[in-house]
Amino acid sequence: MELVFVRHGRPVHIEGADGAADPPLTEVGHEQAHRVADWLMTAGIDALYSSPMSRAMQTAAPFAEASGLTMNLRDHLREFDHEGSSYVPTEVLKATDPEAYRQRIAGGFVDDDFDVAGFQANVVAEVDRIVADHRGERVAVVCHGGVINAYLGHCLEFAPHDYMKFDVDYSSISRVMVSSSFQRSIASVNERPHFVGHPHLAVRGH
Repeated sequence: MELVFVRHGRPVHIEGADGAADPPLTEVGHEQAHRVADWLMTAGIDALYSSPMSRAMQTAAPFAEASGLTMNLRDHLREFDHEGSSYVPTEVLKATDPEAYRQRIAGGFVDDDFDVAGFQANVVAEVDRIVADHRGERVAVVCHGGVINAYLGHCLEFAPHDYMKFDVDYSSISRVMVSSSFQRSIASVNERPHFVGHPHLAVRGH
């Protein structure tokens, strides 16, 4: 079967929220969601799964509406920082705090006590449940950069603290082929066919 991972569209920048930050999409993020939905409509998707976080559900919604597929929510597709009070887009962090950006890319998670291995194990187990339920099908999974990195890192047998290697763009597509015996093969990372003719969708730091 084929897993089609979609990172959510660009969300709003939030700092110091009263409780967990769960930002919605920006205007550009909503346009990214509609563009990726148009692409998914041509991809022969059999089932749709999503993180229950707002930015993921809002990204999945246009495709769910257009395709008539149910948006299946799974808690273990949430991002590792889902309990944090801030959401700083990677592009903003790169421009405003290069050192923090380097730490994030190097595997700097929420704090030193964060269970990185446990997070990855939960992601892999959740995705494997999806695989088991959809043998021979093509499934879209709308989630987050950390979730996608966790699964790709598992495919490549990276150490848990060393799997944040892929700078996946907002609404980009990454594909993994999984056999009936759970042999995994990465087919692509960070595809953006829906950006063609719409270069503003890829503009960073704005």
